[in-house]
Amino acid sequence: MPQDQKDSLFLLIKSLSKSEKRQFKLYAGRLGGNAEANFMALFSVMDKMEVYDEQLILKKTNIKKQQISNSKAHLYKQILISLRLSPIHQNARTQIREQLDFATILYNKGLYKQSLKILDKTKNVAISKEEYTLAYELVELEKVIESQYITRSMSDRADILSVEAKNISAKNVVVSKLSNLSLQLYSWFLKYGYVRNDNDFKIVNDYYEARLPNFVFSEQGFTGKMFLFQAKLWYAFIIQDFLSCYRYSQKLVALFDEYPDMKQLHPVFYLKAVNYSLESLFYLQQTYKFNETLISLEDSIEYRRFFVNENTLLLANLYLYQHKINLYYLEGEFEKGTQFVPDVLSQIKAFGKKIDAHHVMLFYYKIGCMYFGAGDYDNCIIYLNKIIQNKDLKMREDLLCYTRVLDLVAHYESGQDQNIDELIKSTYKFLLKMDNLYEVQKKMIKFLRNLTSLYPNELKDAFKKLHKELKEFEDHPYEKRAFLYLDIISWLESNIEGIPVEEVVKRKMRSRV
Repeated sequence: MPQDQKDSLFLLIKSLSKSEKRQFKLYAGRLGGNAEANFMALFSVMDKMEVYDEQLILKKTNIKKQQISNSKAHLYKQILISLRLSPIHQNARTQIREQLDFATILYNKGLYKQSLKILDKTKNVAISKEEYTLAYELVELEKVIESQYITRSMSDRADILSVEAKNISAKNVVVSKLSNLSLQLYSWFLKYGYVRNDNDFKIVNDYYEARLPNFVFSEQGFTGKMFLFQAKLWYAFIIQDFLSCYRYSQKLVALFDEYPDMKQLHPVFYLKAVNYSLESLFYLQQTYKFNETLISLEDSIEYRRFFVNENTLLLANLYLYQHKINLYYLEGEFEKGTQFVPDVLSQIKAFGKKIDAHHVMLFYYKIGCMYFGAGDYDNCIIYLNKIIQNKDLKMREDLLCYTRVLDLVAHYESGQDQNIDELIKSTYKFLLKMDNLYEVQKKMIKFLRNLTSLYPNELKDAFKKLHKELKEFEDHPYEKRAFLYLDIISWLESNIEGIPVEEVVKRKMRSRV
């Protein structure tokens, strides 16, 4: 029976491009005997499979059941070696590692001078590319060789190497601390979202201040500055200072423009910088700049200006589709946005298992909001339920909360309110359990709870009352985050004025121009 497509070797083979498959066959065929080898037969069979099927492998090859595990492991290793030799997977980092391996081989053969020559040259490249961890390894191997083979060409060689190791180690410490801080702030945001109150702000601020290392900014190279800007950006994001977030995202983009070679070496970080710019502009509701930046990203993808592998191309398309949806929000084009949904779903399918469940659910939430804005509440509920019914989901708490609240509103608007009291109770329990209940949410739950008992002539006054209460929170440092996920104000105004949500959002967009 075919198995689920989780087999590592099967997924690796299916990820290969035509040119990579051709190169592997040339690589594996360099010795005449390999053409008939088990691992090549295994490759041919698995390449033609639609789903992984072990029984088919046993039937189509001479591999015995007890041999299949070893054959797969060998094939997996050979494919990776072939990919490593491919020019498309070569960059400064892989070349430095390769030279380190060559130097180690020469050292093991007792060819010390040749090894030292490679190490000295490669060390300078590593330092120039700010690959300090690799530079440290190179210096450490130099020290080992010098301790066994004294060249006497430089009497103070030991001192020079010791100073080099110390300086590189010090740079590594600063860069590592900044990198850790950036990653830990990102992790905090994924788990909790934005700060919820003064206590959250104090925790994040104290955490940030305590872990920010002492350093001289002017002494930092590209890598140190990059991780510093990332850490400051995430700190600004968490405390909802989107203007600072945009400024630091722009500093990141400018840093890459100053060191253009780093776009090839760190394409993911460059893409994230562009993504942060778009995220910030979305929250600042700067439609013109947002559209301009999005067009630039789309052009970069089309002409493959710095996309060196499938990973960066996939990430670029992930950001592109997320922000194309956001552009429909900014312009209030929800009806048109629903026509874009099939393209998004097709892209999610194309991503396959290469993107995590969190990002898939984020797409579903955005799609649900799109249908809500277009007045298609039934489809809105369908996509929100994909999130609610996912019991294994590890997603930001704030998004899970607003998914529930939006689901309540959509049920009311769709007329599916026969069980709304039960839905309100379950939502209320969920929010209490997550310790994430705020004034905006409380007022929304209270409003929806009373809504079914109101007479039709009382509805408009009820909408007006809630609108007045919620308007007070639009600029609140913590409560305003509710409106980042769910434009309750526009929904209320549409009910008060008897016009679609889409028209309300478009009117607001025109007033910002």
